[in-house]
Amino acid sequence: MNQHANAPVLSGPALEGLEDYASIMDVFHASVRRFADKPAFSCMGKTLSYAELDQLSGDFAAWLQHETDLEPGDRIAIQLPNLLQFPIAVFGALRAGLVIVNTNPLYTEREMQHQFSDSGAKAILILANMADKLERVIARTKIRHVLITQIGDIHGFPKRLLINAAVKHLKKMVPRYSLPMAVGFRQALSKGRSLEHREVVRQQEDVAALQYTGGTTGLAKGTMLTHCNLVANMLQSRAVISDVLGEGCETVIAPLPVYHIYTFTVNCLFMMETGNHTVLIPNPRDIDGFIKTLKTTKYTGFVGLNTLFNALCNREDFRSLDFSSLKLTISGGMALTKPVAKRWEEITGCPVAEGYGMTETSPVVSFNPPRAIQLGTIGKPVPGTSVKVVDGDGEALPFGEAGELCVKGPQVMRGYWNRPEDTAVTLDAEGWIRTGDIAVLQEDGYIRIVDRKKDMIIVSGFNVYPNEIEDVVAGHPDVIEACAVGVPDETNGEVIKLFVVSRNEALDAETLRQWCRKQLTAYKVPKLIEFRDELPKTNVGKVLRRELRDA
Repeated sequence: MNQHANAPVLSGPALEGLEDYASIMDVFHASVRRFADKPAFSCMGKTLSYAELDQLSGDFAAWLQHETDLEPGDRIAIQLPNLLQFPIAVFGALRAGLVIVNTNPLYTEREMQHQFSDSGAKAILILANMADKLERVIARTKIRHVLITQIGDIHGFPKRLLINAAVKHLKKMVPRYSLPMAVGFRQALSKGRSLEHREVVRQQEDVAALQYTGGTTGLAKGTMLTHCNLVANMLQSRAVISDVLGEGCETVIAPLPVYHIYTFTVNCLFMMETGNHTVLIPNPRDIDGFIKTLKTTKYTGFVGLNTLFNALCNREDFRSLDFSSLKLTISGGMALTKPVAKRWEEITGCPVAEGYGMTETSPVVSFNPPRAIQLGTIGKPVPGTSVKVVDGDGEALPFGEAGELCVKGPQVMRGYWNRPEDTAVTLDAEGWIRTGDIAVLQEDGYIRIVDRKKDMIIVSGFNVYPNEIEDVVAGHPDVIEACAVGVPDETNGEVIKLFVVSRNEALDAETLRQWCRKQLTAYKVPKLIEFRDELPKTNVGKVLRRELRDA
């Protein structure tokens, strides 16, 4: 990528403090000592203090070190919703020197198998609710250590037994499974308490997490995020938020999935670094239960995205809540619309600060200064970060001209796991990463996104790549060809529309949806399906996706 003499590079201020930490664990140990008696994480009425998080994660680390043959650098998959088990497992695994592989609990067997095989994960902590899926794929992976947890496992007696019994026997949410080698998570913690944890030294350049992201080929790629990447993003987040949120005195609501890079960094890592309190919401789709939690919690921060803000604002019981303590609302994951942002501020009295990021940047690149929010922009580069926009030839463009947004900074990934060719396409020798998003740099230092990767669909903040859907649909014996596009939707931001050419006139939309549900996570299943005699193509046979989208 070349640089015109008059083309701007927007840069945030210098990033301070990164050299003070060799790894995430250095940050963790400092925080648990400093904020020992402060609440760290809460879920379903149970709260862990930083001292308890330190103890439990140490117990898990000791079990991993003494009861398995796992070595520093080995990968462990964590497939959990927003439960207290998540931070215990993450920090315990990191303390044992392992690499975290965050895994979506909604994944199908096909998606699980790909991620576990690609990452080479040797261990997994999984919720009992999806252990039957693991049973069916484990033989095709390298996983040899299985830990299973139930939803209520971190709660005390008798609440633990009541929660687990209700989930298993009343709600019938735990299918039968057989994994004879599996160890209960509670059992591992109990055993680990009697064992001695050995501190493992990790360096900034060591990989801390493999965070999977969709690819244009439809295969999810493992983004290698180092300790340096994630510590840098913690400190960058602190720098842009510290004038609104303090240390050890804030409570922030976390309704978005913590296995997603957005919540993983902001709530699991940044909130830990500042000694603040995260309230994990296991199922934000249960709006009644969600609002009940909000009603009984005095919270000062809220991390969400456009569709969630919209859904809550449409609820009378939400509008009647007390928002007097709310100081900061953060939006990310998908574009924030002005009508939703304005309505949220009218109802809560708190403006929404929108940021921008991607899995490959740990994720935060830019953020709207909370006291100088400019709606319609993604804010300014965070400290230590530089951005520019380039044309199709890689030439940097001046202010006001739209081009592909490129980012450089300490939070930029090392590369894609075992994919040097994909890494070379995205990341250049100077450390600039091409985001694929089209942006305009403003002379006042703010950045505006005007378009995004032309094919990617964003459903409720989740990236969906059309080729993956098309590959699954093409496997149906009655389908000749298919094309998936995103169409605007008030509830989800976008929904997936599928155009299909079939060889069987009797094939209907619901049959195709059932086919997709067997192989794709629910949010990837097309909502709209249209059958056509043929799809529009270029003269070389490529489907004109934009023509279908515009239609």
